[in-house]
Amino acid sequence: KRGRVSNIVDHQQTVGLSTQEPGDVFTYSEFDGILGLAYPSLASEYSVPVFDNMMNRHLVAQDLFSVYLDRNGQESMLTLGAIDPSYYTGSLHWIPVTLQKYWQFTVDSVTIGGVVVACDGGCQAILDTGTSMLVGPSSDILNIQMAIGATQNRYGELDIDCGSLSSMPTVVFEINSRMYPLTPSAYTNQDQGFCTSGFQGENNSQQWILGDVFIREYYSVFDRANNRVGLAKAV
Repeated sequence: KRGRVSNIVDHQQTVGLSTQEPGDVFTYSEFDGILGLAYPSLASEYSVPVFDNMMNRHLVAQDLFSVYLDRNGQESMLTLGAIDPSYYTGSLHWIPVTLQKYWQFTVDSVTIGGVVVACDGGCQAILDTGTSMLVGPSSDILNIQMAIGATQNRYGELDIDCGSLSSMPTVVFEINSRMYPLTPSAYTNQDQGFCTSGFQGENNSQQWILGDVFIREYYSVFDRANNRVGLAKAV
C-alpha cells in the first residue's frame, strides 16, 4: 500500500486493519488508528514500521523524528527527519535508549523538594505520545498523589483543588543527571473548572510511562541513528 505523510510518499507500506478491539478506546476516540513509531522489534510479523521504511528508502533527511505537544491541544507537531528549534528553548539534552523496543531509558529518581518520593535507586521509563497520563507503579504514584494532595473521587479519578495550585509542590524527574521539573499546572488536568491529577498508578507495572503530561512540557526527539532520546523545554 502507498502511504503518504505530508510530502513524504512511501510506495510499499504495510498497514494493519483491526476488525475487533477490546474496551471502548476506539469507540469514543476522535482518532481512527495508531501510527507506530517505536522500534521494529514491536512490529507485527512480516511488517516494517513506517519510519523504518522511510529511513531505508532515504525519504527523511535524518533518521530521527521530533514531537511538540501544544499545551492547549491546538498546534501540535510531528516532524519527521528533523529537529525544529522554534518549538523549544535552551538546548537539547540526550538520554541513551536502554532497550530497543519502546523508547526506553533510565530515570535516576523522582523528587519533591529534594526528597526522593519515587523511583528510588533508578527505574526504567518509556517516552510515549500514545499515553495521556504519567503512569508509574501504584505504590510510587500513591506517594506522589499524597505529596501533591490529590484525593480519590467516586469515579476513581484523583481530584485536586483548583484553588491550591499555587501552593502545590513541583515534581522533579532526574534523568541522565539532569532535572526535568513538572509544575502543578503541568501535572494537573483542568477541565471546565474541575482539576484532576495527571499521575496514574498501575498495579503490576514496574516501568514508568512518561506520556503527554510530560511531553507537553518537554519537546522530544526520537533519534534512531544514535538510539537516544533528546529533551528540551517546550515553548
